[in-house]
Formats: sequence, C-alpha cells, structure tokens
Amino acid sequence: MIKSAMILAAGRGERMRPLTDTLPKPMLQVAGKPLIVWHLEKLAAAGVERVVINLAHLGHKIEQALGHGEQFGVTIVYSHERQGALETAGGIVQALPLLGEQPFWLVNGDVWTDWSFTGNQQLKAGELAKLVLVNNPQHNPAGDFAIDNNGYLAAKSQDDGLTYSGIGIYSPQLFAGCPQGRAPLAPLLTAQLDKQTIAAEHFQGQWCDVGTPQRLAELNKQLEF
Repeated sequence: MIKSAMILAAGRGERMRPLTDTLPKPMLQVAGKPLIVWHLEKLAAAGVERVVINLAHLGHKIEQALGHGEQFGVTIVYSHERQGALETAGGIVQALPLLGEQPFWLVNGDVWTDWSFTGNQQLKAGELAKLVLVNNPQHNPAGDFAIDNNGYLAAKSQDDGLTYSGIGIYSPQLFAGCPQGRAPLAPLLTAQLDKQTIAAEHFQGQWCDVGTPQRLAELNKQLEF
C-alpha cells in the first residue's frame, strides 16, 4: 500500500482568472467542496498517511485552510516554492526529501475525478511510474500518450492517443540525477517511452481538468450543484 502522496498546487491558474486572482485554483469549489479536499479524502480512504503539497501562488490560503491535515486523517507537509513555481518535475525534485524513498501518488490539484486510488496500485520490479490515462477531452483531442499491448506507456500515433489525467504513481528513482530548479515533467516521461519502465492504465470513469471558469461551471452543473 502506498503511504505517501504529493498534490501539485503551486500553479498560477492564468486561464482561471479572475477566480484565481484571489484564490488558488485547488481551493475552487466543486459540489461545495474545494478541489484539493476531494483528493485528500480519497487519498486518506486509500490508506495514504502523508501528503506533500507544493505551494506558490496564494499558497498561504491553502495552508490556512488545510492546516496539518488532522481533519482529513492524513499528515500534510508543505513544500514552498518561489512565485512563478518550479513546474511539475522541478516541484517534485524539491519535495523529494519530504516524500521519502518509496513510490508515491502524484496528483494534479486542479483535476476532479471519481478515481479511488484503491486496488492493486503497486509498481512492479523495474517500473519507474504508473500513469492513469483518460479519454481525450475537447481541449486535448489528440491526447498525450498511448498504451502498448503490454500495458506500458508508448508514443501516440494518429488514432490511439489518450490524455494523461494528472494522476500517477512515481518512484523517486525517476528523478534521480535531476538538478534543482524549474523543469517540466513531460521530457522525463518521453525519455522512457518504449522502455517498458512506465506502466499505464486507461481509466474510463469521471474526470475533468478544471482549467477554465467554463469547465468549472459545467462540472458543477453536471454534479447538480
């Protein structure tokens, strides 16, 4: 069972303005509950004990709202980044000392899903990560990656692309040798394609990248809130 997780919550949320001028995107309400709280509750239910949250834009509001996690049944620790943030890989590298040596969940703070984080979700020997992919939304029609016949991440072709959900299990070994500083995650993943080091799963449940005010409104309408 995976005991640690990291929620990415440092982004500015430019496309969400003006909502994110006064509130960090993971604190936006979905069905009466902040996005990030949905994740915390699901992670706790799956047995996660420690959650690292990286902070930059209006991060103090997240820290004030969540505290140390007692109300959610987890221990929350924070990785503070400078304004402008470090992007995904850079944020993970900075937070690695807080995450420990075992594989951990990584979750984008600005997605909503009914993914449960339960089930057989351990990495196998030789695997550096396991990504959850979803059907392509309208704003990403070509997708990001494909899944090969053995269940591993592969380069997409014209008609087999799926979208990375922002949810995955990552081994700290994937980031071995990465320097401190600003860095995206995609190049690290792309470098592993076809090596059968990154497993992938196609999730067909509910998922939404809450990236714009329109998507937020549509999601709340869908959930009848």
